Amino acid sequence: MKRITLLAALLFGLTLQPFVVSAQDAPEKKEKKGYEFTLVKEVPHTPVPNQYRSGTCWSFSGIGLLEAEILRKSGRTVNLSEMFIVRNAYSEQATKYVRLHGSLNFSAGGGFSDVTHVMDKYGLIPESAYSGLVIGEENHTHGEMDAVLKAYVDAVIKNSNRKLTPVWHKGFDSVLDAYLGVVPEEFTYEGKKYTPLSFSKEMGLNGSDYIQVTAYSHVPLYQPYIQEIPDNWLWAQTYNLTLDEMMETLDNALNQGYAVAWAADVSERGFSWKNGVAIVPEENLNDLSGTEKERWEALTPAERKKSMYSFEEIVPEKKITIEDRQKAYDNYETTDDHGMLFVGIATDQNGNKYYKVKNSWGTEDHIYSGYLYASVPFVAYKTMNIALHKDAIPKHIRKKLGL
Repeated sequence: MKRITLLAALLFGLTLQPFVVSAQDAPEKKEKKGYEFTLVKEVPHTPVPNQYRSGTCWSFSGIGLLEAEILRKSGRTVNLSEMFIVRNAYSEQATKYVRLHGSLNFSAGGGFSDVTHVMDKYGLIPESAYSGLVIGEENHTHGEMDAVLKAYVDAVIKNSNRKLTPVWHKGFDSVLDAYLGVVPEEFTYEGKKYTPLSFSKEMGLNGSDYIQVTAYSHVPLYQPYIQEIPDNWLWAQTYNLTLDEMMETLDNALNQGYAVAWAADVSERGFSWKNGVAIVPEENLNDLSGTEKERWEALTPAERKKSMYSFEEIVPEKKITIEDRQKAYDNYETTDDHGMLFVGIATDQNGNKYYKVKNSWGTEDHIYSGYLYASVPFVAYKTMNIALHKDAIPKHIRKKLGL
């Protein structure tokens, strides 16, 4: 998850502020807009961060999920380090990439399972102890680092010595140290000394409590499988549900107070960061009826297209089926672009339902200060997978999954 985020992150950015977000803490700006939202449910969560010019949305959304979980379980507000996760994931990804002679995706991208994997194996660190900002930049700027790391592992694979040296990985980690900083073996947080593992233990989270679910027709239902996503270098498993069950799981989680991490495609024209809205307009007039159909038929195709994506008024949306999801996944219309965090449910002025989404593109000059509202059709259509605590899944679905 990285492609779209790099471009958008250039435009929107502020650093993380140390307070907990609630409906009262973050009033929406009052500009006149086509969509007006009313919050129905909001899950306590930490503020919108800024991944800036880095392809690490997966770490920001995953860490956002862990921070919300700590808040849910203990009431404690903690700002965790995303770059600690990124550094350890990059190091392990390099080992696997070289072991497979380069026949694996190697990039800044990743998935939610990378976050829990690193947490369980290496621990967690607060942002104050490891920010990853050591190269003189105020925000995360990873273009050079990503290119150097890729060139390094490719050079290791292509070397002419006929065998690898025993120090190549030590050299790789040294590059990470240079660009992100040396990971402290011990640090002090709120007057107490910790190691990454002891700090993680105190946070009270266990990676095995979190799973990913999706909904596709090319794999069996209710079984875990390795989801075919280029950035899934870890070969993490995802459980397959029906589309209705995936949406039911999301609703149940939010209504029960659980935040949910979201991997989605955001390359569609209906995803408008400027307007803070993600929709799937119904472009097939045959699927409309009555006055709604007559109204849109009166427009030329060009006028209709322009109006549907103007975001100046609420438009009818497509009814999404599992066939729609599968087709878009199979033909590359749906790809693993971006990771975000579901934090609430809202309605527009017509009563249509949306999900409130915490992004990682900063807050500056944005209509909803770093949040967006995704319609039910958009989420049903463009979700790659969601990650959440197992207890947030409805009991009858957990039973089908054997959990």
